[in-house]
Amino acid sequence: MLEGWFLWFILFWVVVLVSLFAIGGFFMFRKFLKRMPKEDGKSDLDWEEHYIDRTIHLWGPGEKELLNELVTPVPELFRDVAKQKIAGHIGKLAIDENASQITLDLIIRGYIVATPKRDHKFLRKKLDELNIDITQYEDLFAV
Repeated sequence: MLEGWFLWFILFWVVVLVSLFAIGGFFMFRKFLKRMPKEDGKSDLDWEEHYIDRTIHLWGPGEKELLNELVTPVPELFRDVAKQKIAGHIGKLAIDENASQITLDLIIRGYIVATPKRDHKFLRKKLDELNIDITQYEDLFAV
């Protein structure tokens, strides 16, 4: 029979393992939902890839560097996923506006639209560090 410290050790590991499985399952399920095709036959991730592929030639080295700089507050584990999502939104804006190149304005607007409201404080802080005026984007932060 299990007694004493060994019982508590086993119970602790049961709780830890169940918690880790639940967290992993949550993120896997979210990824699964993003891969599910919508009414148009494409998933959210398919559309992100489509917009990135159509606008990859519009990105200059400075714009890529700025995007990399803006996503530094995102934990490194999720940074690539965040960068793809944000680049997809920027690409959609560029296509909608028939842009000839990716500009600072497109990057900031795409970043604001692509990120949840709770992350906007990090973006504001980062843009302030880079001495970029955000007064013209206040209406996007409010949405």
